[in-house]
Amino acid sequence: MRFPTSFLDEIRDRVPISQVVGQRVTFDKRKTNAARGDYWACCPFHGEKTPSFHCEDRKGRYHCFGCGVSGDHFRFLTELDGMSFPEAVERVAEMAGVPMPARDPEAERKEKERASLTDVMEMATGFFQDSMQGPGGAEARAYLRGRGISSATQQAFRLGFAPDSRNALKEFLAGKGVGKNEIEVCGLVRHGPDIAVSYDWFRGRIMFPIEDVRGHVIAFGGRALSSDVPAKYMNSPDTELFHKGRVLYNLARARKAARGGPVVAVEGYMDVIALAQVGVENAVAPLGTALTEYQLELLWRMTGEPVLCFDGDEAGLRAAWRAADMALPMVQAGRTLRFALLPQGKDPDDLVREAGREAFDALVAEARPLADILWMRETSGRVFDTPERRAELEQNLRALSGRIRDESVRRHYAQELRERVQTFFGAARQGRRGDQRGFGGRQQQGRPGAAAGRLAVSESLARSGLVRSAGGHMPLREAAIMVALINHPALIDEHFDAVEIMALASAELVRLRSALLDALAHGVAHEREALREALTAAGAGGALEQAEMLVRRANQWPALPEAALEDAREAFLQALHLHRSAGFLHKELKAAELALANEPTEENYRHLVEIQAELRNVQATEALIEGFGLLSGRAGRS
Repeated sequence: MRFPTSFLDEIRDRVPISQVVGQRVTFDKRKTNAARGDYWACCPFHGEKTPSFHCEDRKGRYHCFGCGVSGDHFRFLTELDGMSFPEAVERVAEMAGVPMPARDPEAERKEKERASLTDVMEMATGFFQDSMQGPGGAEARAYLRGRGISSATQQAFRLGFAPDSRNALKEFLAGKGVGKNEIEVCGLVRHGPDIAVSYDWFRGRIMFPIEDVRGHVIAFGGRALSSDVPAKYMNSPDTELFHKGRVLYNLARARKAARGGPVVAVEGYMDVIALAQVGVENAVAPLGTALTEYQLELLWRMTGEPVLCFDGDEAGLRAAWRAADMALPMVQAGRTLRFALLPQGKDPDDLVREAGREAFDALVAEARPLADILWMRETSGRVFDTPERRAELEQNLRALSGRIRDESVRRHYAQELRERVQTFFGAARQGRRGDQRGFGGRQQQGRPGAAAGRLAVSESLARSGLVRSAGGHMPLREAAIMVALINHPALIDEHFDAVEIMALASAELVRLRSALLDALAHGVAHEREALREALTAAGAGGALEQAEMLVRRANQWPALPEAALEDAREAFLQALHLHRSAGFLHKELKAAELALANEPTEENYRHLVEIQAELRNVQATEALIEGFGLLSGRAGRS
């Protein structure tokens, strides 16, 4: 039913949002300031150990800085507890001590009608399940056994069988007192002015009940057992209950299993079911069509970074590209996509049957970000051997980033794609001066070899002090970047987005960054001493001390308090760029190896050889490495 805006505003104002949220979370006493109506907790939508879930009574809103979920009283109850919107309104109204408004008679009639239709769909589901277990369902049972689907899994997903009859379901429902109009409105029969006698929509098919977010059956998908029919899979028609582009198969189960964690979208019913059978219960599927914007919104309501898993063939790759194009304008901070591309000729069902859950988990863990998929599409199998072709690539990438509506994300995509082009074409990032500058890895005056080629990461670099762990867990460059941020807090505001998503190999530095971001959220990250005190109070003092000791021992002076902000900023940017470039090349190598394994073409082989050559470029890399920390230091200017 529709509620007056004034009524919704009144009950929201009467009930602090912390009262609603506090029923499901334990607020962190250290970070919470109850007097100001400012509350922090570990996010109930995704697993975490450091509180990043924030709600403010003054605004009546919550937001998680970890997974990106946000909303008001009603959204919290609908998304976390699975309530319908009217149920959430009723709960808040009860807490506010405000009576619910009288129902609109017309709205009441429609709601009852809808409830009666779900009752009819429930009857149809039971009929199909019974038919599966009867003599007529023997072929369907044999097919499912051949696909490795156990009886327990069949029951969990309520799989059934539609007899190869024109009126078996229609007569069953009529015998239960269901009217002709209800059967037609539910989309269970074919009818119309040109059809003298209506007949069952599904015949001779294995039946997959499709549920809404509350677990009510609203439609069916059917797989034909005969090879003579024109459509192997068929869905219910659109009805008052069901709109194909607005539903995801297994949504209710997946949302409950995920609880804000990862969600994987695969291509079909059988993929979802096969994954659930090996314990992957957080998978959903569109209903036989390309993913729609509404379905993407459903995924984002569950998690900020859903993983789209496509079959390892040309059609699967085209589907990935279509999804990337559709999502690109809508991405924003905390709301994007990752892509898992299966081996050639495999789908998730094949993968888990042959290699088990571990193979699928590994595939999802290595899912590639949206930027990688766009880059792959624009560069895969192409040769950029002329200035015109390189210019065309740059033009296409600029057009892609320009489609992003969010200004901040658009800026970062433009920077990311520009840096990929520079790395790909071997453009050197030259500094404004040629002197030795410190932890950014700038080329020194008179030192040959560092100016040309991509920024490569050789085997010797992997063994060097820059990336090997100090004490087994703290790479020098990462330490220098974090120490620079803490000693020069102006850099935090300037590069917040880059710092928040930067990949860190050191668990200690990950915790240090988390404490730093918490300090920023509490407004104490703008002055060096206050920031250091906050980090110590948060238990990150040991990590900071270890990082600073490592930086001083390596004489990385731009990261230290004595350096001028201008010098710290320049060295920080150089270090950040080198850090990202190294990670990018390793990702490119993995992708090239996978591409060659899946499709052993000459283009893929040449691309792999090019990247391997860059990774062997010891001279250029070591020239950058040797410049680290060689300058004795420069005093800060007042």
